[in-house]
Amino acid sequence: MDYLTILLGFVGGLGMFIYGMQIMAGGLENAAGSKMKTLLEALTKNKLMGVLLGAAITAVIQSSSATTVMVVGFVNAGIMNLTQAMGVIMGANIGTTVTGWLVSSVEWAEFLSPAKLAPVALALGVVMMVIGKRQRSKDIANIVIGFGLLFIGITTMSNSVYPLRDAPAFQEAFIKLGKNPFLGILAGLAVTAIIQSSSASVGILQSLAAVGLVPFGAAAYIIMGQNIGTCVTAILSSIGAKRNAKTAAIMHLLFNIIGTVIIGGLAMIYLEFINPVMAAGMISQTQISVIHTLFNIVTTVVLFPLSNWIIKLAKKIGRVDEEGVDPGQVYLDDRILETPSIALQSTVKEIGRMGDLVEQALDVCKRVLFTRKDEDIKYLKEEESVVDKLTNGISDYVIKISMKQISEKEHQEVAHMLQIVSDMERISDYTENISEFAEALKDKKVEFSDVAKAQLEEMLDVCVSSYSYALKAYVDQDKEMALKVIEQETKADDLEVKLRSSHIKRLAQNLCNTHAGIVFLDALVCLERISDHARNIAEEVLQQVAE
Repeated sequence: MDYLTILLGFVGGLGMFIYGMQIMAGGLENAAGSKMKTLLEALTKNKLMGVLLGAAITAVIQSSSATTVMVVGFVNAGIMNLTQAMGVIMGANIGTTVTGWLVSSVEWAEFLSPAKLAPVALALGVVMMVIGKRQRSKDIANIVIGFGLLFIGITTMSNSVYPLRDAPAFQEAFIKLGKNPFLGILAGLAVTAIIQSSSASVGILQSLAAVGLVPFGAAAYIIMGQNIGTCVTAILSSIGAKRNAKTAAIMHLLFNIIGTVIIGGLAMIYLEFINPVMAAGMISQTQISVIHTLFNIVTTVVLFPLSNWIIKLAKKIGRVDEEGVDPGQVYLDDRILETPSIALQSTVKEIGRMGDLVEQALDVCKRVLFTRKDEDIKYLKEEESVVDKLTNGISDYVIKISMKQISEKEHQEVAHMLQIVSDMERISDYTENISEFAEALKDKKVEFSDVAKAQLEEMLDVCVSSYSYALKAYVDQDKEMALKVIEQETKADDLEVKLRSSHIKRLAQNLCNTHAGIVFLDALVCLERISDHARNIAEEVLQQVAE
């Protein structure tokens, strides 16, 4: 028996299987990008919503490891707390079973046999890729091509190991794995840890089962080990992260180990003492999919009520409590970049947080020119420094997203983000200027006239509200709110001309202090420019909504 030929054929088939899975996942992710952004909003909901979210995202990107790595990134970025992370981790284990069902479909749907479907899928996908002009067509083409490659890969693996069905040593090895749960779990763990994909390791098991090599008992224990092995990727990704993020990886490991202990113990009792005949019989690809799915669903149902206890245990092991938010830190994580559509939505949230800080500064501006309190002046200067840090961090992250394989629409979204961040930063600069005006008034001990105060308050209301509308328009992608900004900005322009003319007349009549008059005019300029930048944000939103 030529073992080298068998090995080369198996490795080649595995490579094609993994590559097909990645191509299909990439196409699914791009095609479902907007839906995945909507799903991300569920992070603010309860733990059950997190389970559904984790299952949905994993079904799209075809990897529980990738989902859990993203969770580690979300926790590290402060986007997700540990309770939300727990729900997503549980759901990811369920979502990863989708690939196994695709592979096993050849048994329960004859028309899906690789020999018939894979060549057709590849041919159709290539035709769509060549003649398709729109990005969506190319995304669908990638899904179809990936599907074909995945099937060809699993067939190649099965064909390459077919001679081993007559090899006594190989059969004996699987029998031992079935009789020794610890060895079976260890084998599944090792293979999954090496290739870092439970979907791929389940595919390997199914390719061996297709030629009648795997006993039922061995498969059951190997599948349990695969669920533990998939934790390795998340643990590795948490190296260098904050303790909270490391705790998320520990939660994933604990969840799968506890599930394996409980379900593995029940399986051992059933297969060893109640139905040893089933344990010794050969397993099919579909039965592997059933066991994989049932194991993950039952584990989630059993451990869901105990999830808070698992979180506490993980915190104790990781020696961490929930960490507070540092407003100057950019809560975006490079781990999330592997799924650009979600990275974009995370960035939208972070821009929204930065926008809230600017809005808070503008609220202080509404009073600082009149009260001139030291704490307000200090706050505005510190807030501007925080916004500068956020601007640099967010812009760098957005550029990293642009370097990924993203759609044309997402490239346009990146451009809008960079412009909006720039406009927010400029507004923050003007809030600092206003704090300096307040400081100058305080140092010179001068006051505005009652008329000047009333006019400044009117201008502040118009310009601050224009920014508030602009921020809401961006966060909610609200066209009507964006149009309100344009109305307010036009009003601010007219008001600036009117108030400037009125104030110059007062200065000419010595009705106003000269120093206060200069500050008044400078403040008008700053406020009018704040409304200009608010309009820029609104126009970017209108372009996004129209695209």
